[in-house]
Amino acid sequence: MTATQTRRPVVRPRKPAARGATTTRATRRTTARATPPTTSTTTRRTTVTAAWDSPVTSYYLIGGSTLVLLLLGLVMVLSSSSVMSLQSSGTPFTTFLNQARFALLALPIAWLVSRLPVHWIRRLAWPGIALAAAMQALVFVPGLQAAAGGNAGWVVIAGQNFQPAEFGKLGLAVWLGAVLAAKGPLLRHWYHVLFPAVLVATTILAMVLYTHDLGTALVIILLVAGALWVAGVPLSMFTVAGMAAAAAAAFLVVSSDNRRQRVAMLFGVGEHDPMGLSLQPRRALEGLGTGGLSGVGLGESRAKWLWLPEAHNDFIFAIIGEELGLLGSLLVLTLVTTLAVGMTRVIRRHPDRFVKITTAAVGTWIIGQALINIGVVIGVLPVIGLPLPLVSAGGSALVTTMMALGLVLAFARNEPGAARALAARRSSLRKSLAVIAPRRGGDG
Repeated sequence: MTATQTRRPVVRPRKPAARGATTTRATRRTTARATPPTTSTTTRRTTVTAAWDSPVTSYYLIGGSTLVLLLLGLVMVLSSSSVMSLQSSGTPFTTFLNQARFALLALPIAWLVSRLPVHWIRRLAWPGIALAAAMQALVFVPGLQAAAGGNAGWVVIAGQNFQPAEFGKLGLAVWLGAVLAAKGPLLRHWYHVLFPAVLVATTILAMVLYTHDLGTALVIILLVAGALWVAGVPLSMFTVAGMAAAAAAAFLVVSSDNRRQRVAMLFGVGEHDPMGLSLQPRRALEGLGTGGLSGVGLGESRAKWLWLPEAHNDFIFAIIGEELGLLGSLLVLTLVTTLAVGMTRVIRRHPDRFVKITTAAVGTWIIGQALINIGVVIGVLPVIGLPLPLVSAGGSALVTTMMALGLVLAFARNEPGAARALAARRSSLRKSLAVIAPRRGGDG
């Protein structure tokens, strides 16, 4: 053999594969693709789906967001009103204690309302609208009407002032639910839409406009529109009604120097501001911008030092943004969204048309008013004087809003399967406490 001869490669025999082992990479890849998700991921998805499909989810979404907004509102009323209360009464707790008193009144009322059967609520529709109209008519009685900030919609009886229009919203929501549910398919005709639903709603609306409360009138229009939409009124009727409402709103704006100036300032048309109408939105934006991501700290607002008018009421969202920052503002928006999702679930899942229509009326009232208030504070809507539901100071608004949400909670408890699920959870809680009680007694 010569030195230049090429060496042949040595071929070594492969070891035989162990019995039962995978022999090829393709087989291993196929097996990997066929492997199902991990048990923890599957369990987590199943748990989330089961929680969302639970018949009591609507109840907890509405009740939980309501309580958190109420508690947040009490804290922020204390913070935003402390300077104003200190100047007017010598103590920083006057406005807060008044709001807390109404909250303590509203909570048990809302709890009792949430326990009412649906057929009882429906029977209260006609007495409720009659009482609401009678209360609203008190603004025409000499000596009872009181005005605040250009709004003459307040009534003073025995030294206590309240706003009848807030009770009108609640009465109108329940009454529209009962009337429109009874009409059913007849709502395809103009006559059955106008009489008596739109006629009575227009009467309440006219009495509210008499007091120059354009903000509440706008909320009532939203309430009626939400009820009619869920009731199944044809879109063509909404188009005509929307055009009529827009024309009426334009007339109301043009006929008032105050309103015309507010709209002009919103679009930057008017350079002169003799009435100081741009003061609130400008300082509200300054407060929101000061807060940054996490805020300047609870109670540390500078805008509340008589710098921002109505800081504890219509512009409390600006104080939230200043003291709690972007995170606090997003918390409020998240809670309002959660409330909207809960009420939407009730509308979609409940079989009773009365429940659907009444919930839609309450939802467009509360969620619509919240969005309008926030829109005013951030400067995308003109100032129209609406409080932030459950958060702003105001006894009449707080009590009626809690009552309305109590109604929706009663509807959520009446969803198919909800009553049984709630009873089962209460039974489990009692059994758990029964296990603990004898041991505690024996240790003593």
